[in-house]
This record gives sequence, structure tokens and C-alpha cells, in this order.
Amino acid sequence: MNREKRPKSYKEIVEIPKNLIEELPTSFDIIGNIALIKIPDCLQKYKKNLADAFLTTYKNISTVCQVSPVSGELRTRNIEIIGGENKLETIHKEYGARFKVNIEKTYFSPRLANERRKIADQVKKNEIIIDMFTGVAPFPIIIAKHANPKIVYAIEKNEDAVRYAKDNVKLNMVLDKIEVIHADARDTYELLNKKNVKADRIIMNLPFSAYLFFEEALKIAKKESTIHYFDFLTAEDLENRKEYLKGLAKKNKSKLTRIACEKVKSYSPREFYIRIDITVKK
Repeated sequence: MNREKRPKSYKEIVEIPKNLIEELPTSFDIIGNIALIKIPDCLQKYKKNLADAFLTTYKNISTVCQVSPVSGELRTRNIEIIGGENKLETIHKEYGARFKVNIEKTYFSPRLANERRKIADQVKKNEIIIDMFTGVAPFPIIIAKHANPKIVYAIEKNEDAVRYAKDNVKLNMVLDKIEVIHADARDTYELLNKKNVKADRIIMNLPFSAYLFFEEALKIAKKESTIHYFDFLTAEDLENRKEYLKGLAKKNKSKLTRIACEKVKSYSPREFYIRIDITVKK
């Protein structure tokens, strides 16, 4: 019996006017079994057709959502279910870990899977690590499962994300390695100073705004620490950002002895999501 061949791409079967085919989204995110798509204005009247094509093409997808960009301090976005099951919560799997995620209430990027693993691979035994913007705790959990830190402090302002982070720590059985803290990253030093804690490694994944918290990171660093700093920057702005961070370090009686930059992904034709690995010495 011949089985019907599944299309390789939703573009092969989506029903829209031919003159709009070039406007179809070329990239999208899949979190668990939920697909997240940004749909241009010219295709809004055909969004149900796009959802139907997704559900037919990708057997692991059961819900299709139209999304807006992440925004605000709590890093949330507007979600519209345009096809499939009426659900916003899912389980996402990555490098042997499982993350419970609500795509409307919490921030999670499946595109950072390799970044999380790269950082985990750099962690040395018994390091104290602070993740200043942890979300549902993917960085701490990947680190706890693939390295041997002393402890990871996972800090998050979004109360919903904190609840999911705590669930995920239990789900991945790393309760002995991660402490989730519901707090504003601006209070990191005050919180951890009470515990007499300084960090060997600090993760700052808050694109567009991480520079506003860099002084706080310097305060919680040991005499020599590593900071993984993420930002969206053009090539021209990158040098200015590096000089700005150096200036903050000098102001705080510290020195940045290593600044290594790596492009994670493109955000626009000229703007990139960049990870900057920084060694800071006091």
C-alpha cells in the first residue's frame, strides 16, 4: 500500500495567491509541539491556510500560533492560536533536558540550545554560577545536567516564569544544584551579598537591555570571573558597546582582560544576536 508522501515544507501545500508566495515566513520556532510564526500583514487573511499547511506538513506540531516580538521587562509576547489544539503550555526537549513552558506567560528560545550547551561545556567543577535573567531556567538546568557546578542561582522577575523554573528544576531532578530566586536582577548584589556569595560565572541573557545591569554583574563577580553577555548589535555598535562595558568596569575598579565575541544569529540584515564572553578581574 502506497502511503501519501508528506511534503518537506509547508510552502509546498499552503493555499495562497501565487504572487504572495515570496512573502511566506522562511523561519519559525518550534517549542515542544507548538509552532510560533510571525506573519506579515499581507498574509493575515490567509493565516488559517498557513496553520493548516503546518499541521499537515509537520507531524510533531499540534498547535500553530501567530506571535509578536518579545517585549517588556517580563519578556512576554502576544499570542494568537490560528490552528490545531487550543493550548499554550508544552514540554520542550533539549540535550536530555525537559522544559515545561507557557509560550504566552514566559520567555523561552529554542534557538539558544547550542548556546546553552556551549556555556555548560565551559563550566568547571564546583563553580558558583548566577543567571541574572533565567526565564524558565534552561541555562541553569543544562549546566546542572552536563557540568558539575557547586550551585546555580537562577534569578527571574516574571512570577509565572519563576513557577515554571521551579517545576523544571524538579522535572529534571537538579534540586541540589539550582536555587530559583524570584527577584529583580537590579537587586542581585543585595540578595547574594546577604548569602556572602560571589560568582565564578555570570549569565546575562537580556538582549537590548543587558548593558543596564552590567554594573550589578561586576558587583557580584569574584576577583576573577567570566561573564556571558548577550546583546543585539550592529557591527558598528559592537565596538561602542565594548568600550562602554570597559568604562563601567573601570568605574567599578575592575578590568576586562578578555572580550571574545561570537555571532549567534541574525536579527535583521545588519543587526546580530551576539554573545560576548568576558573575563573580568578586580
